[in-house]
Amino acid sequence: MRQFFSICAVITLAGVSFAQDIRVPADVTAGNDAVISTSGSGKATFYLSGPGVARKADVNLGESIPLSSKELTNAGSYLAIVCSDACHSGAFCVIPDKPASLSFLVHPSRVPVALNDAVSGIAFPFDQFHNFVLAPGTVNFQFTAGKASLLAQPVKMQNGAAWFRTTSGRSAGALQVSATLGDIMAHRVVQQVASDACNLKVEGHPSPGGVFVQTEPVHDCAGNLLPDGTVVTFSATQAHGKSTVDAPIKQGIARAQISASGPTTVSAASGVVMGNELRLEAQR
Repeated sequence: MRQFFSICAVITLAGVSFAQDIRVPADVTAGNDAVISTSGSGKATFYLSGPGVARKADVNLGESIPLSSKELTNAGSYLAIVCSDACHSGAFCVIPDKPASLSFLVHPSRVPVALNDAVSGIAFPFDQFHNFVLAPGTVNFQFTAGKASLLAQPVKMQNGAAWFRTTSGRSAGALQVSATLGDIMAHRVVQQVASDACNLKVEGHPSPGGVFVQTEPVHDCAGNLLPDGTVVTFSATQAHGKSTVDAPIKQGIARAQISASGPTTVSAASGVVMGNELRLEAQR
C-alpha cells in the first residue's frame, strides 16, 4: 500500500506544480464523483486519461469540469489536460473503495489426516469494482470439522494479502475453512482422508486349492478406516516360488484367495506398511 500511494502522491504534486490553470482533486475513492476546477475564460478542450477511460470534451475556462462516478471506478493514476492557447495538466489518484469481496484460495482440495503443514490458503480483498484493496486489515481464518471448531487464526494482511499454513486434522471427513474480513466471509472445503495404514494385521486359513487370507479392519494411525479401493498386496511364498495378489479394501477389509499347496508363508503390505506373517498349510 505504501508503494502504491507514494507513487500517486508524487504524480499529483508534479501535476500541480506546472498546472496553473487547472486544479485536480485530491485522492478520489473509486466510484465517487469528482470536480476539476479551471481558471481563465474562453473555450478549451478537456482530456481525461486513466485506467479504462479516455474522454475528450469542449469546456469553458473558469467553470468546473464534473467527473462522473462511472469514469472513476478503476483504481490508479489519472491525467487531466485542458488545452486552449496552451495545455495545462494535473494528475490525481483513484484509490480502491472498502473491501466488498474476498478471493480465497485453499490448497489442496484433498489431504491425508495429521500431515504437518499440509493445508495452506491465501485471501485477497477486492472492492465492489474489483479493485485490489491494499489497505491494512486482519483476516480471521477458522477451521471446523462438523460442528467442532479446530482452530481460529487472525492474520494481518501484508501488501493486500493474508495467508496461513497448518497441519491437517486427525479425523477423515470435510474440513470447513473460512476467511472473514469485517462482514465479508468466504468458505472453502478440504476433504481429509485417511493416511497410510497402521498396524496392518492379517489372518487366514487353508481353503480348497490354497489359502484364504484377509486383513482385520485397516485403520491409519489416527484411527480412521482406509477408504474402499485402497490396495493391499498379499504375498504367498512356497518352496517352489512366490505369488502375489492385489486386493482392494471393501468396507475396511481386504480379502484374497491365493492358489498354493503345502507349507505357505503369507504376508501383506499396503504402501510402505508391512503386516504380520502367517504360516499355513495350504490345501491341495
